[in-house]
Amino acid sequence: MSGPDNHTSTRTATRWIRPAAAIASLIALSAATGWAAASLASTTKTPDTATVRKALELRLPKTPITQIDCKGIGGLCEVASKSTLFYVDRAARYLVIGRVYDMETRQDLTAARLLELNPDLLTAGAPRNAQAQEASQPAPRASATKVSLAGLPANGAIMWGPANGLKAVVFSDFNCGYCKKLEDELKAIGARVEERPISIFGAESRREAERVLCAPRPDLALRLAYAGTALANPWPCDTSGLDANEAFAKANGFMGTPVIVRPSDGAVLEGYRPAHVLRAFLAGKPAPAPTPTTKG
Repeated sequence: MSGPDNHTSTRTATRWIRPAAAIASLIALSAATGWAAASLASTTKTPDTATVRKALELRLPKTPITQIDCKGIGGLCEVASKSTLFYVDRAARYLVIGRVYDMETRQDLTAARLLELNPDLLTAGAPRNAQAQEASQPAPRASATKVSLAGLPANGAIMWGPANGLKAVVFSDFNCGYCKKLEDELKAIGARVEERPISIFGAESRREAERVLCAPRPDLALRLAYAGTALANPWPCDTSGLDANEAFAKANGFMGTPVIVRPSDGAVLEGYRPAHVLRAFLAGKPAPAPTPTTKG
């Protein structure tokens, strides 16, 4: 039989048990949180690039690693493999292939580095800075040159647009921002486009061109590539036409993209142009008064 003293001691014990349990939980939570914070802090420190290199050599034994930079790109390490770039996390577990943009400065960091790795891709006097994606369009020439399109194979071209539209041959790179903008302008005037990819931004651009060219619907794949959609690797196909495009561009001094050629006489117009200028050029009419291009 329990008396008042027994009830009192039970209540007192209960009052002590609850705080004790709460304190134990708090200690456990603090320990876990402290461990997590410590782990997070450790990942935010600049890692030893030698450690990252060793991990990459184990996981990508056939990929030559030229340079590793883990500074200035958030939590990513930039990895240069000859003339191409990719990114890994600080533990070199996750690999990222794509473009890194600084949204505060509105700069394409990947394009800038690619042009540093491939200086021969720069036009004479083009700036070596982080706005290289914009600078990838060459400065317009004072007067258009002319080229002969004879000998360019059909298997290096992707045809799109209405068959009865104004004819245009475009040398482009699917990683070029101005090429995407030009695509929109050509679509707006209903042009019939013969698009010929060249690899201004190196090996990844070439792989993207092959994925588009070898797709079941190259015209649709082209749209997806410009939209930034990852394309599946298709069945192998004849890509010799891309080699011909590259050789033609090099022979004619096309060091940037886009380059528009008027098929009727081979006249060349380099760089992005708005729809009304394109319409006049492709129709063989005098060009309208120049309109400044807004970058951004």
